[in-house]
Amino acid sequence: MKDEKKDEYQRALAAYGEAVKAFRQGKIDKAQELLEAFMDKHGNERELVDRAKTYLKIIKERVNKPQERLTARTDDDYFLFGVYKMNMGDHEGALKMLEKAKEAKPKDARVYFLLSELACLSSDPEACLEHLKKAVQMDKSYGILAQNTEEFDALREDKRFKAITRAS
Repeated sequence: MKDEKKDEYQRALAAYGEAVKAFRQGKIDKAQELLEAFMDKHGNERELVDRAKTYLKIIKERVNKPQERLTARTDDDYFLFGVYKMNMGDHEGALKMLEKAKEAKPKDARVYFLLSELACLSSDPEACLEHLKKAVQMDKSYGILAQNTEEFDALREDKRFKAITRAS
């Protein structure tokens, strides 16, 4: 009996984890769907259900929030709007803004660094390393910054990441 409860809790935890992962990746619709399915199937896991309700509340607030009208006039505007969208979990919007910033100012290391963080958040390690390498080539301080930035945790043991950040 105890093993069954433990197994059920592990399944609930895995389902909850998938929903949170989708949320963190900016896949809001998928996260909402997974959270609702989790609550329907695992409603007896009170602590996890309470957390799921919090995430659903955040999602509903984002959906009901009126769309912001951003008017970018300079490359700095594109960069700052990219940061804003990234912080709001809108990875697709952030990518569009950062690509425009890169077009406007192709030698801006901070744009490449932010693109590398965004690629890591989007589970694209190849793009992450490519952008990080460019950022470090332009400004070596980004190698040090990358060593202390949590978005790069998944790549810490990667030989390419170590080579890029050691170059700083």
